[in-house]
Amino acid sequence: MVEEGVTAPGFSLPAAGGKTLSLADFAGKWVVLYFYPKDNTPGCTTEGKDFSALLQEFAARNAVVIGASKDSVRKHDNFREKQGLSVELVSDETGELCEAYGVWVEKQLYGRTYMGIQRATFLIDPAGKVVKVWPKVKVKGHAEAVLGEIPVR
Repeated sequence: MVEEGVTAPGFSLPAAGGKTLSLADFAGKWVVLYFYPKDNTPGCTTEGKDFSALLQEFAARNAVVIGASKDSVRKHDNFREKQGLSVELVSDETGELCEAYGVWVEKQLYGRTYMGIQRATFLIDPAGKVVKVWPKVKVKGHAEAVLGEIPVR
């Protein structure tokens, strides 16, 4: 997993709304990059809604919030519309971004082992350095905790 203090791996990926988002697009801003397993599942929906609810507060601190999963852009569009989300969502269908950040890991559920996305968040400063990592996110209160790490302008 990417560690604090390193330069954040760059990316350029298709995003909800037919856009393409690159980390470079946000140079000079704080970037909250959060990885989540799957659109329209309970924990992922709560996390997306929590970040969306605080989006104006993130913007006031010169920060953008980007969610990433392996779901398609079409699924992201549906997820945003169905759940009323306003955060940016990028589609990492190839898994390159997940691999680059080290969140594509072996998981276990009911005795079955499989590969999946570990829910994790990376706070990237305006210079492009990872300054804080939340490696195994518990959704409740997480968006507020991330916001609290970004200095007020």
